[in-house]
Amino acid sequence: MFGPMDKPSIFERIGGEPAVAAVVDVFYQRVLADEQLARHFVGTDIAALKGHQRSFIAHALGAELPYAGRSMEHAHAELGITEDDFDLVVGHLAAALADSGVDQATIADIASALVPLKEAIVTGA
Repeated sequence: MFGPMDKPSIFERIGGEPAVAAVVDVFYQRVLADEQLARHFVGTDIAALKGHQRSFIAHALGAELPYAGRSMEHAHAELGITEDDFDLVVGHLAAALADSGVDQATIADIASALVPLKEAIVTGA
């Protein structure tokens, strides 16, 4: 929890673990329905991927939960993700957050936190 002088993390502001889990579910529904992005997930254990994504997003949004997953570079190195792919994913995440009731200012804060990851994730032309 936080004291009167502490500002809550984005993780806390959006509702913690239950909210992150709900957003991840909506996010993957959108991503897997996107023809351009779905090809990156052929043969992937989506349930396991969702678990990793929940952990990563929670950690990235300020949860005090540990993240033991691979680095962004390692996890995406062989996927050939393009800038267009990255931008589509960010758009689907923003839409999933909006669908889940997250306000636009918080969505903008989350997008700002993700932009620096682009260099580590984009490996394709």
